[in-house]
Order: sequence, then C-alpha cells, then structure tokens
Amino acid sequence: MADISIHTSNLHKQLIEDMQNSSTIYIMTSFIMKSGVEVIFDALQDALAKGADVKILTGDYLYITQPKALTRLLDLQGANLEIRLRHSNGISFHPKTYIFKHQEEGAIIVGSSNLSRSALTSGVEWNLRMQRNASIDTFNQAIDLFIESFYDTNLISTWTKREEIELTLHSEDQEIPQQVIDTPIPYITKLEPRPAQLDALKGLEDTMNEDYNKAMVVMATGLGKTYLAAFFAQRFNKILFIAHREEILKQAKKSFEQVLEKSGGLYYGLEKDANHDMLFASIFTLSIQEQLHQFDPENFDLVIVDEFHHAAAKSYQKVIEYFQPRFLLGLTATPERTDGQDVFAICDGNVAYEIEAIQHGWLTPFNYYGVKDNIDYSQIKWLGKQYDQHELIIQQLQDERAKQIYDKWNEYKQTRTLAFTSSIQQAEFLSGYFNEQGVRSITVTSATKDISRSEAIRMLETNEIDIIFTVDLFNEGVDIPSVDTLLFARPTESLVVFTQQIGRGLRKYAGKETCVIIDLIGNYRNADTKLQVFNDYQADEPKTNQSVVPVVPATCEIQFETEVINLLEEMRKKRSSRKEGVYLDYLKVKEYLGRRPTYKEVHLHGTTNSKEYRQAFGGYYAFLNEYGELTDHEFEVYQKHYRWFIKVEKEQMSKSYKMVVLQYLLDKGPSDWLKSVTPEEVALYFHQFYMEKSYRRNADFSNKNTKKLWNYDEAKVAKLIADMPMTKWVGKDALVYFKDSQFGMNFDVEKDDQDVLHEMTGGICEYKMQVYFERKVKHS
Repeated sequence: MADISIHTSNLHKQLIEDMQNSSTIYIMTSFIMKSGVEVIFDALQDALAKGADVKILTGDYLYITQPKALTRLLDLQGANLEIRLRHSNGISFHPKTYIFKHQEEGAIIVGSSNLSRSALTSGVEWNLRMQRNASIDTFNQAIDLFIESFYDTNLISTWTKREEIELTLHSEDQEIPQQVIDTPIPYITKLEPRPAQLDALKGLEDTMNEDYNKAMVVMATGLGKTYLAAFFAQRFNKILFIAHREEILKQAKKSFEQVLEKSGGLYYGLEKDANHDMLFASIFTLSIQEQLHQFDPENFDLVIVDEFHHAAAKSYQKVIEYFQPRFLLGLTATPERTDGQDVFAICDGNVAYEIEAIQHGWLTPFNYYGVKDNIDYSQIKWLGKQYDQHELIIQQLQDERAKQIYDKWNEYKQTRTLAFTSSIQQAEFLSGYFNEQGVRSITVTSATKDISRSEAIRMLETNEIDIIFTVDLFNEGVDIPSVDTLLFARPTESLVVFTQQIGRGLRKYAGKETCVIIDLIGNYRNADTKLQVFNDYQADEPKTNQSVVPVVPATCEIQFETEVINLLEEMRKKRSSRKEGVYLDYLKVKEYLGRRPTYKEVHLHGTTNSKEYRQAFGGYYAFLNEYGELTDHEFEVYQKHYRWFIKVEKEQMSKSYKMVVLQYLLDKGPSDWLKSVTPEEVALYFHQFYMEKSYRRNADFSNKNTKKLWNYDEAKVAKLIADMPMTKWVGKDALVYFKDSQFGMNFDVEKDDQDVLHEMTGGICEYKMQVYFERKVKHS
C-alpha cells in the first residue's frame, strides 16, 4: 500500500483493516451518529478484546451528536476504552481524524468523514491516509495533539457518569516558558529544607517506618512542594516525577537537579529522553498505552505525582496502577474534590503531612470579605459541571452589577489586584467598565493577542496597571507574589480551582502584610462548601460553634455581609462529599449495632477507610463532636482535653510500643492511670503482651536485638521501654513527660471527668492497636 493514499468512498473498509492491526486507536470526529458506530462496532470490540488502547473524542457542536450513539459506544467492553465529549460553548469543532498504531507501524486518516454510516460507506467524501513511515514527526505530532485535545479543559461528560472528566490540561495556559538548560549546571550552594519541608520530611519518614508504601503531602501553594519531593527523593535511586504541564515538568527537573546534583530527563510530547535515573514525564504522554509500556512496572523506586487532586482521573489511574514503586508520593495543596471522587483512597488514606501555613508565618495572612451576589442562580441552567454560559453571561453583563463589583473592590482593595471571571466576555466587560471609572485595567485570557501573560505580570508588579481580569490562566504553577488583592466576580464551580486561585495572593512579598480577598457569594452551587478552604484545622482549640463563618488563623479576618450569612445559613445542610460519605458510613454501622459504635467498631464494620475520621475531621471524637454524637459530659471533656485526643490520634507507630505503654496505664483504672510510672514497673506487662501472642512477637519483637529479650530480663526490657516509647512519647506539646525515670501525663483532670477521659482515651488506643497489628499481619 502506498505511503499516502486518497479514500473517497467506503472508508469503513480501511478503518476496519487498520483496527485489526492496531494496539492504539484514536478517533476524533465533530459528531457521532449511531449508524456510524454500528459500522465499526465489531471491529472496535475485537480490538479492545486484544487489549487495544481506544480513545474516542467527539463534540456537541450544533447538537448533532446523538445520545444513543454514545450509549451504544458504552456497550463496548474493555478496560482501555475512554469516550469523551467536548463541550463547545458555540465554538466550532470540525475534526475528522482516525489514528492507528502498533509498535513501529501506524497510519493517520484526516479528511471529511465523520462517524456516520453514509460518511463511512456511500457518501462523497475525501480522506487522506498517511502511513507513519511517510513522516514520523508528523505522525507523532498528531498523536500529541490528539492527547492534548482529549484532556482539554472544555471536556464534559453529559450522557454518562461512568466517564471521569478531569479538568487538568489548560490549553489556553500554555505560554512558552523560558528555555531550560538540560546540561548539568554548577552547584554553588547546597540547598537545605525549610521548616515546613523538614516537618513534611519527618512525616514521610514516619509513614515509611510504619511500612506504608504510599502517602500524600498536603502543603499550601508557596511552601515548596517540588523541593520537598526532591529532598525526599535523595533516598531513592530511580525517580519518576509526573505532572500535567510541560512548564511544571521543566521547573521540577531544574529543582531536582539542584538538590540531587545530577541530571534528569524529560518525557513529554516530542521530547522523550528516558535514559536517566530521574525522569520528568507528562501524564498525557504516559497515558498513551504504548508509551507507558516502554517502561518496566518496577523500573522506578519512587513515583511522585504532582497536583495529586487530579489522580482520580482515569488517565492518572491507568499510570498509577501500572507502576509498582517502593513508594508513591502525591503532592497537592487541594486534596478535597467536589465531584465525589476519592483522592485519599489512592494513597490508602495516608496523609503524611498537612499544614496550615499562614499561622506559621510561611504565607501571607488574609482579610476575606464575602459580599452578596444578587444574581439568582436557581434560574440558570446547571449543565453537570458548570452553569449554562449563555444564560450566565446575560445576567453578568449588566452595568448595575458591574457597578456593585466596582464599588466593593474600591472599598476594600489594596494596590495590585487579580480578578477572576466566568468567561472572556465577562472579563472584557468588567475591564471596560473599570477603565471608564479611571482604573488602569487589562484582560489576560486565551483570546488576548496584544500582550503576553509575563508582560501583564510585569506591568502589575511595577504598578503600570491596577488590575488584571482573567478566567483560569493563573491557577497552577504561576507566581505573582506582589498581588495583594483577589477579586472573585464569578460563582465558584470547583473547590480545587478556588483554592489554587486563593494561593495566587498568599505568597510572601516585601511590604505585603495581608492579602485582601473580595468574593461575591450568591445562591450558587458550592457557595457554602467552598468556605471550608478557610477553616483552620490546626487551631489550638476545637471548633465548638456551628456558625457558617469559618474558623480562621488568628492573624486573619473573615467578614460576611448580613445577607450572605443568611444565605449560607440556608445552605448549611450541604456538606462536602468526603465528610458526608464518612457520616453515612458511620450511621450504617450505628444502625447495625443498635448503638453508637466505638472507634474500633467503625473500623471493623464500616466500608469507609477508618483513617478518614482522622484525616477529614482530626479524629473520631472530633467527628462525633461535629455531628452532635457526643453526650453532654463527653462534650465537656472533649473541650477541656482536645489537645490530648489529637496527640493520641496522631502519634506515629513504627512499633506498637507507645500504645502498649498507654494500655498499661489505662489498665490501672480511671483514677490511677495518670499517675507516673517507671520503665521497670511496666517491663513485665510489656514483655508478656508480646510473648503471649505470636503475631505480636513476630511484628515487634523479632529483630536481632529484641529476639534476645524473649527470655525475660527486667533491666534490658526496661531499657528498651525507656529508650523507645517513653522517650518518643514526649513532644513539643508538653502533654507527656519522662524525667528521672518517671513517665506520666503532664495535665490535670477533674475528678468528675476521670471516667469519661479514661474511656475515650481507651477507645483511641484500642483502635490504633487493632489497625497496627492488622497491617503487620497483612504484610508479614
């Protein structure tokens, strides 16, 4: 067959022949008809049965695509099938492209034939077929462009919930970064971890010591997640760093090379340099089956996934499930998702480190102003992922509303503002209105041609302009530290995006004491749940009030107009999907037992990973408190001893020793367990605990040093207790002391509270021991 050929009829014969010989099949057509699906259905099914990677992209332009055609495609059976629909918003979408590949062979067909019976059989069509060897560069470029379109932000899923559409690749956000020099550079200064990074590294070390092989680090934008990953990577030989943008990959490569003092390789698009021990790869390139299978699943010791909140998407899942590293590390500033996908489950619920950076002085404090958005969003059609853009724009492009936004901005603003809008039209409309008021305003969107993003940032930093209006160009991976005012002139549709955009204003900058956040709040979806972004989960005191106003760090302020508070009160029943899932699972266990379950019981009988109680709420009793499940007396004790409950919940367990010592104390009874003890007093109990059950002995008493203690020797066992659990129990919180061979609790308990505190502490201890030995037996 010729390298290049024309097909004017019966294209289906060529398509079926190519499908029979391909392990990769990519189809992108402007519309799909059920009649066209039937023509190639059997060939697609046969290819999927052989393990082919099949991706089909179509659009809703002019509403020609038939729902029954997509429904028919969903009848196809195969693990490697993905079908996506592009939401056009009125923008034309006219591709007709078919790509086939198997090893070094392949072909691309581009022309006029959509997926309809007439276009594939009897219609008058012109299609050009080019074999891969005619132009390998063109063929590879076609694959890369297809993958870019496939994962574009404008993709939605309308006909099926089975298809996860992840809003990750910002095609309009692809400003070409400065050239990164790939040759090794001289390293003059050895980089050292910063305080937040040191804490995170300790959390990761503890996680590995507990024999976990995956974890997530939640660290606010601006604290150096990439450098943290590089410091952590020093203990591994072969490293894979995965991200979704070329710019992030190049920045990460440079950071890792500085820390590890060796060169890395890039693996994305047309640049695929895999001959390095450090590889920085695009998720979209790796999600191509043939690219992924270039690597042995055990090729990397450490796999790092940047922006880990995307990891529930099918493209990420495919890659994460393929590799089998010694350790998987997820990095994100925004773990919560509003679409029901469970990111925490991907890392087995292990959050090695999560920090509220503002109270530590690592990020700029904020003053948040929630002002009323007078648009009635209940009258605007919801399309599954966003509001109908046409209906929304009609409400937004009104002078009265622009005046309200301008007045609130003028009242609260500081010097440099970044404003987020719903659409290009709204950005341009508001910019024009602000200019009419004498404000130096510009827009920077995907439609902007006369100014680059970097030039706009420079103008804002030098005070040549006062405000930039944009849509989604300044979410991930963009630094504008000088911005001291954020304006949200649109409904929040994504908690992840909202959190990223908040981060644009919280970077430290000379002379910037605070960041002002002006947020229009109306009766739109997520109006109440988005406010959890501001909750200070690291506060020294428990959250006792049920106000809609979030608890924020002491250095920050949050103010709502009265109308906004009234609105949020009406919406308060709507909770985050993650917390709601935990609560519903708890209720099932409670109904099953006929009473309130213990911590251990929700672990044994529930279907939710019990770590969620600690990760989402701070602990089991924090969960019970939030949902009103504590008795009045328990509530009082919880308030008084909140810090103690948090300490026990968060104690790392590389061994079970700490909890065994705590159990010894608890066994002394409610009034005596707080009295100090010596290591010698605990020694016999400690030794018998491990010797009476073989699984305990094998888990924690089986290395070359502890095996010597199988025959009881009080002095040696006491020394182990003193060196390990008692010394390690002591922390900065000063709740536990170990001095002059005396170990005990450094806080007072009122007599009437002793029984309740004893029982609640015992519940956490029992749970932690259960989970610990389950894990040890499973891994033995």
